[in-house]
This record gives sequence, C-alpha cells and structure tokens, in this order.
Amino acid sequence: MKKEYQFKLVEGQFSPSEAGKVLFSLINSKINYHNLEIFSNQIRFNKENPHSKIRQETLLDASAYIKELIKEAALKDMDLEIEGVIQLVLKPRNKD
Repeated sequence: MKKEYQFKLVEGQFSPSEAGKVLFSLINSKINYHNLEIFSNQIRFNKENPHSKIRQETLLDASAYIKELIKEAALKDMDLEIEGVIQLVLKPRNKD
C-alpha cells in the first residue's frame, strides 16, 4: 500500500490581490483552527495548548511577511507565482 501522497492545492501566477485572497484565506483558516483548539483545551481541560500557540504565532508571522511581499509586488506591478503542495504520509500511531 502506498504511504505517501502529494496534492497540488494551489498552482499558478496571481495578481497581488488574487494572491492575497488565496493565501490569507488559507492562513486565516489555519489560525482559526488553532484558536478553536486553544479555546477547546482551556474549556474542557483547563490546560494550555503549547503546540497550537506556537503554530498560531508562526502563522501570524508568516501572514505579516506575506502581506509585505504582496505590497511589494503591487508597487512593482508584479504577479506572484504560488505552488502549494500538500504531502500526506500514512504512519502508525504512537501507542503512548
């Protein structure tokens, strides 16, 4: 059975406006996911979720950097080429 899969979710050349829509919808969706994980852990277990906090911060940093790249592309009348590949690997679960 094959254990590794790749899916090309985004591919192409985009105007700064289009690139922003594509990238920020993905990033914001991931940020919202981690916000829900953080909230859920606090409510259900009264515990922090360090992984989600770190991911949230990383995504916010990436968002700020991407925003600057999009501004630069717009000022220079350039497009952005995006290749977004997702790789999935089937692995046995840890039995901890």
